[in-house]
Amino acid sequence: MPYLSNASTDIREMLKTIGVDSFEDLISNIPQTVRLKGEIPIPQAISELEVRRMMQELAGKNQTGISFLGGGVYDHYIPAVVNELAARPEFYTSYTPYQPEVSQGNLQIMYEFQSMICELTAMDVTNASMYEAGSALAEAVLLALHHTRKRKVLLPATLNPNYRKVVETYLANMEVEIEEIPAQNLTLNLSAIKKQWTDEVAAVVIQHPNYYGFFENMAEISAEKQDKSTLLIQVYDPISLGILQPPAAWGADIAIAEGQSLGNAQNYGGPYLGLFSSSQKLVRKIPGRLSGITHDGNGKRGFVLTLQTREQHIRREKATSNICTNSGLVAARAAFYLATVGKEGIKEIANLCLQKAHYLAAELIQIPGVEMAGPAPFFKEFTIRLPVEARKVISEGLHHKLFAGINLEQSGLKNHLLIAVTEKRSRADLDLFISFMKEVLS
Repeated sequence: MPYLSNASTDIREMLKTIGVDSFEDLISNIPQTVRLKGEIPIPQAISELEVRRMMQELAGKNQTGISFLGGGVYDHYIPAVVNELAARPEFYTSYTPYQPEVSQGNLQIMYEFQSMICELTAMDVTNASMYEAGSALAEAVLLALHHTRKRKVLLPATLNPNYRKVVETYLANMEVEIEEIPAQNLTLNLSAIKKQWTDEVAAVVIQHPNYYGFFENMAEISAEKQDKSTLLIQVYDPISLGILQPPAAWGADIAIAEGQSLGNAQNYGGPYLGLFSSSQKLVRKIPGRLSGITHDGNGKRGFVLTLQTREQHIRREKATSNICTNSGLVAARAAFYLATVGKEGIKEIANLCLQKAHYLAAELIQIPGVEMAGPAPFFKEFTIRLPVEARKVISEGLHHKLFAGINLEQSGLKNHLLIAVTEKRSRADLDLFISFMKEVLS
């Protein structure tokens, strides 16, 4: 009891020091209507065995099935070695190295991660790393605004709506104009881009493949960038780069992606991994940190934080970015995944996604009333127009243990279904989905 008595005395002294008489005075500005009344309904203590049983019962209520969900999060295969390595304590407990000289292991895995993403994208530099794609894109837009000192940003109508919301949140209290590039047949209207892409624009954002799965005309968009001081920001799919041209080939100044598909599970929505790469000219303005390789006075190899602005920690109002941590474990898993599958593996995975998605699309549009929502090529994801509401198809799919896709009604596309096909989907899975669609649409 003396310990509790001393603690109470310490608390009273702390309250006195900050000028209040009681804890109630400390929270007096919080309205009564939002305060918790009464005791917290915490259940009685149970044993470890009982907790395990309860959790198993809850887990048993989860619906499992064949997933055709996408929209930025994908059901790709994860090699067993990725989980095995990530479970090792030296990786599992890794965090941002605030004392880099004693964090050689962390810095090395960051360096390897950065190097592999640079090789994948053909960009000059990659940071280590961002929270997820939405915040990575928002940070890219901020960088463009600071670098160009302009106040207008062009966002495509074909951008992932979740990423758009994050960007809008970041810019909500800034004097920045966001202008939307309109779409036509679920790809960008090139004539509109040419009119909107003026000298007042700080950044043009292009998602390729776009949110609806279709390819944008990157050749024409890249040509339009010539002789303009605007930064081109491309949002890409990492797996697609096994067969598609990398962002650097299109002249992208910044390349952004969601790294979840690289060895990370869907995880009920997170944690995820934002990939952020840029050209060399922007290296001193990129958010986050860079791990570099060097040698000490004896010629021994070592890893260091090559770039990390102190303003991110101690002078936040002067910082180019307030990102001061990184998705260390998730980035490590991405590095393990890329090292495991290798260059040829990425190509094979991408090709499998491409072939299976096109097989499914070709069969679905044979069903009366089903048609492709746009004429553009696609990779592993595509949008179809249905003769019925998409929600009906999705609801019926659950009874067949099928997650049929994403209803695009909230994007203003009635009776449209977004379908993703990864290398995990077998021929039997695809044929089952086709049979289901024929049945539900009959």
